[in-house]
Amino acid sequence: MVVKKSTKAKSKPKQNEPEEAVWTYRGYHLKSSEFVTAMVHFFRAEIQRANVWRQRLDTTTNWAVVVTGATLSIAFSQSNVHHSVVLLNTLLVLWFLFIEARRYRYYELWSYRVRLMETDFYAAMLVPPFHPSPEWAENLAENLLTPSFPISMWEAFGRRLRRNYYWIFLILLASWIAKIWLFPQSPKDVAEFMSRSSVGPVPGEIMIGLGVAFYIFLAVFAIATVNMTRATGEILPRFGDETAPAAQSMEGKHTGLRALLVPRKRRRQLLALIITDKASIVSNRIMTDLKRGVTSMQGKGMYTGADRSILMCALTITEVHNLKSAVAKEDPKAVVIVSPAQEILGGGFAPLEEEK
Repeated sequence: MVVKKSTKAKSKPKQNEPEEAVWTYRGYHLKSSEFVTAMVHFFRAEIQRANVWRQRLDTTTNWAVVVTGATLSIAFSQSNVHHSVVLLNTLLVLWFLFIEARRYRYYELWSYRVRLMETDFYAAMLVPPFHPSPEWAENLAENLLTPSFPISMWEAFGRRLRRNYYWIFLILLASWIAKIWLFPQSPKDVAEFMSRSSVGPVPGEIMIGLGVAFYIFLAVFAIATVNMTRATGEILPRFGDETAPAAQSMEGKHTGLRALLVPRKRRRQLLALIITDKASIVSNRIMTDLKRGVTSMQGKGMYTGADRSILMCALTITEVHNLKSAVAKEDPKAVVIVSPAQEILGGGFAPLEEEK
C-alpha cells in the first residue's frame, strides 16, 4: 500500500514564525501594526496642518469683509468723503485676494496628502481586493521628499475669487456708483456724473473705463478657471474621466420641495466592457478580487476577423481602479471601456423588486 503524504501541513504558517518587518533601519524593525499606527499619527498631523491653513484662509476673508464694511460706513456717513476711498478699498481687497490665493496653495499641499491617504489607504480597506493602489506610497513619499504645490496660482486665484471675493467686488462696485450718484445730491445729467467720477487729474471717463475693464477682467478670469479642478481639498473625485455623472435612479426619488431639501446619496453605478483574448482568466480574476459577477459574450474583429470575448461587469465608482488593475494583471493588451449606467438592479445593487 502506498500512502501519499499530505501537503496541507506545509501550507500552514508556523505559529512561532516572526512577523516580517515592513521597515528596517539600524536594528529597528517596524512591524505591520506599528506601520499602521505611524500612518494614523501622520494622517492626524496632516489634518492638523490643513486645518491651520484653512483657518488662515478664513482670516483673510474676514479682513476683506471687515475693511469693506468699515470703508462703506465712512464713505456713506459723510457727504464730503471722496468716492476714491471705495477705489482704495477695492485695491486693498484685491491684495487680500492675492494673499489668500497664496495661502490656498499651501492649504492644498497639506490637503493633497490627506486626500491621498483617504482614497488609497483608508478607502482601500473597505473595497475588495483590500489593498492600496501600487503608486500611492510613491506619490506620498515623493511629495514628502520634494514638496510642490499641487495647484497653480491661476486656479487658486480663480477659485477663491468665485467663492468669496467676486461678491465683495460687486458690493464695492455698487457702492462706488451709489457714492458718486447720491452725494452730495443726484446729478442732473450723465456729464455731471462723469465729472464727479474723476480722481485728481484723471478724468471721469477714464476712471469709468478702468472700472468696467477691471470687472470684465474679473468675470473672464473667474469663468476661464472653472475647468481647473486639481484642488484635492475640494469635493472632487479621486479618479478621472470614468467619473462622469450617471443618470439618477428613479427608485426612492423625492419630488417637489423635498427633492431640494433631501439630496440623494448613492454611489455612481457604471458598466464596464472588457475586450480580451483571455476571458476565463480575466473573469476569474475580477470575480476573485472585486467579488463582482461577469457576463461573457463572443465577438469578432472587424478587420482582423479574430474571435474575441467581451466581458460585461457592473460596478460602482470605487471599484473602477481595482477593475483596471485586475484586468492588467492577466491581460495587459485587453481593452477596458467604462461608461455610466442608467440603473442597476440586483446583484449587490438596488433590490430587483416592483415599486409599491
